[in-house]
Amino acid sequence: MSTLSPEVIAQLAEHLENAELNAQDVTKITDDYPDMDFQDAYDIQWEIRRRKEERGNKIVGMKMGLTSWAKMAQMGVEEPCYGFLADYFSCPDGAAIDTSKLIHPKIEAEIAFVTKAPLKGPGIHVADVIAATDFVLPAVEVIDSRYRDFKFDIKSVVADNSSSSRFVTGGRSLPVDHMDLRTCGVVMEKNGEIVDMACGAAVLGDPAASVAMLANMMGERGEEIPAGTFVMTGGVTAAVAVEPGDSILVRYHEMGTLSMRFV
Repeated sequence: MSTLSPEVIAQLAEHLENAELNAQDVTKITDDYPDMDFQDAYDIQWEIRRRKEERGNKIVGMKMGLTSWAKMAQMGVEEPCYGFLADYFSCPDGAAIDTSKLIHPKIEAEIAFVTKAPLKGPGIHVADVIAATDFVLPAVEVIDSRYRDFKFDIKSVVADNSSSSRFVTGGRSLPVDHMDLRTCGVVMEKNGEIVDMACGAAVLGDPAASVAMLANMMGERGEEIPAGTFVMTGGVTAAVAVEPGDSILVRYHEMGTLSMRFV
């Protein structure tokens, strides 16, 4: 059930997208619209997506957020959230990422899937995801909430495209049956110091479960994950704040390394 009018949804989409494009923070939108629900929040996100496509941006993938049980408990939510990835979010391995276009970036190491067949919920499970996966590869997501001081609630986050801003991918792509992603180890270094270590099971017990959940959540809107979609499954590591001058190196078991610096 939507509580916001189409006019308000369009206005909030413009407000939040401008905050992203101008790298200017805003207060959480639920302060002004306390009764908005999850459908409203996703309606705003899909309207931001529509605005980008209308401007000629391509949608190059999807991402899942809040995919650790700890993060869900911390935010008081029962399921993760998703967002879309626009073409200009993509940065090559080794990229110098311009922080002047971001507000307060943080990074998370992730495992990404690329599909070779469409996935449409409801009822998608891990086996369907594995059958529909072309390969997996490492990715680092740069999240950047548009909300002042990173203060928000989950509905505000969803409307803000789940804090999506940039991502880096590269390393080695592997067939999904090459290794057990649940035990795939990841080590994140910031300026030469190890800041976090994790393994794939940090994402819902299995990163493939995150893709299944995305397909089922999109299915509720009558949408699918098309073949050839790049899907980031959510942070295996905690979100680590970065600022100009920081350099990041993330090592993945059997999938190589990714690096980037912030300028």
